[in-house]
Amino acid sequence: MEWPWAPVWPLGLGGMLLASLALAWFAPESFWLSLTLLPAVLVLTLAAAYPAEATAVWLAVLSTCPEMWLGDLIGRSPEIIGIDKGVGLALLALCLVRYGARFDAFNPGWAFLFMFGAGFMHGVWPGLTAADSVRSVIGSAAPFAFSWSRLSAGWSRRVIGTVIAAPFLIIGFGALLAATGLRPLYTLEDGALRLGASTHPAFLAGFALVSVYALLLEQVRGERSWHLFALGGDILILLATGARAPLLIALLLIVLVAAAVPTPRWPWRSRVPVLLAAAAAPAAAVLAAPFLGFVRLLTLAAQGDVADLSNRTVIWSVYEAAFIRSPWFGWGTGSGKVLVPVGTVLWRLLGTNAAHDEYLRIAVEGGAVGLGLLMLFVMLWLRRGTRRMRGAERAVVTLVFLAFAIHSTTDNTLIATTASLMFAWVSAVFARAGDEAVLLGAA
Repeated sequence: MEWPWAPVWPLGLGGMLLASLALAWFAPESFWLSLTLLPAVLVLTLAAAYPAEATAVWLAVLSTCPEMWLGDLIGRSPEIIGIDKGVGLALLALCLVRYGARFDAFNPGWAFLFMFGAGFMHGVWPGLTAADSVRSVIGSAAPFAFSWSRLSAGWSRRVIGTVIAAPFLIIGFGALLAATGLRPLYTLEDGALRLGASTHPAFLAGFALVSVYALLLEQVRGERSWHLFALGGDILILLATGARAPLLIALLLIVLVAAAVPTPRWPWRSRVPVLLAAAAAPAAAVLAAPFLGFVRLLTLAAQGDVADLSNRTVIWSVYEAAFIRSPWFGWGTGSGKVLVPVGTVLWRLLGTNAAHDEYLRIAVEGGAVGLGLLMLFVMLWLRRGTRRMRGAERAVVTLVFLAFAIHSTTDNTLIATTASLMFAWVSAVFARAGDEAVLLGAA
């Protein structure tokens, strides 16, 4: 059950003020401590009183990738990432207290817990410490954690809205950073511009793709013209980032949903323009190519490199060799981060040690058993979460999971910040479906 409304934040703030006065009276030399803790207590009490709004604010801030723009200013990106995840877990705790807990038998986090245990029973990759493996299993399971809580209709509504707005918030914030000279809005790569705003172009593309997922689901639930305008904005963002796989997946998914998912809530009079625009897009790109040579996708097309994998195959061979050495149970959670040590020639060449293929990374960390277990849990989680949805909504969410599975072959979809928004959105739509089924049953 959800807590009855109570003035949580005035009580918390009042308690902190009383404690501060007592500290000033009995131990004035330590009064500075209360002044330091007062803002933190205020934020915590407000979050406890309004967990839905607090979660939405956290997701909005998270989407801007503070580890990048704030890391540019103060450094300590790993610590910032840890704080981001810690805040998310604190919000989960507040949701559990406020809304109540639920047992999520098929939560994909179980698979990561198995990989963690199996890795230490079998033996982990040389150089992987227990602390690093613990951090990795927590970080891997955290995006799925909100499904352990009962969630209110307001929580779901605010999370869905934040996920839809995320790419536009990122660009707005990035423009502010660019105006102040703190971070460029675009980066130059291979003679083309890539929109990154406050984050990396690939991350911005990931957030835009999740926004597309959310907009398509809302569109089949009820036609809104602004949904289509927002979809168009997301496509332009994807084009500007130069991320090819997310753009292709978004376009194919839009066409597939518009053409093949029947629902009277999205009439054909607004579907046809979407399909016509998608059909005309290739011809428009060819005509615009001479004037848009700075767009990365068109630059790669002119060079005949549209299908190039950006040197991913170089690092894939390292992961494949590690998998062959332990094909059944892998090397433990977090081993993917130490396969290519920071500072090596390969790391300097690629600028990363991530696999950019989640199947390969999971196969290294959990082996074939861990990978199979994760895929099984995801399918069961999807089946359980969609069983009370309407037919059109169930079809869209299933297609979204299929699109996510395809995207995972060429990107870090489970360990990037985008995973937190993706699966907070999934938790929200699953919770909303359950609430609506209960209301329909009661009616």
